[in-house]
Amino acid sequence: MTTIYSTFEAKARFSEIIRQVRAGKTIMVSYRGEPVAEVRSIKPKPATIEERLEALERRGVLVRSSTPKQPITTVARRPGALKRFLAERGE
Repeated sequence: MTTIYSTFEAKARFSEIIRQVRAGKTIMVSYRGEPVAEVRSIKPKPATIEERLEALERRGVLVRSSTPKQPITTVARRPGALKRFLAERGE
């Protein structure tokens, strides 16, 4: 559960908020009852793509497909498609 502080309370209890954030909690700051900011810890970005995908899944941002992985196939059948495309554009 996220704790909500008004801007006045957040200013008065800043050290306490930082302690809570360091413990892994997310704090919401509101102004006149409207949420305006979120204070949360900064964590280093995961190194591999698998770790990044897992982190997004845990946050609920990503839902992996239930179908098995399909191999990636090329769209361009003839080599040099990019070169021809850029030549047509004059680049």
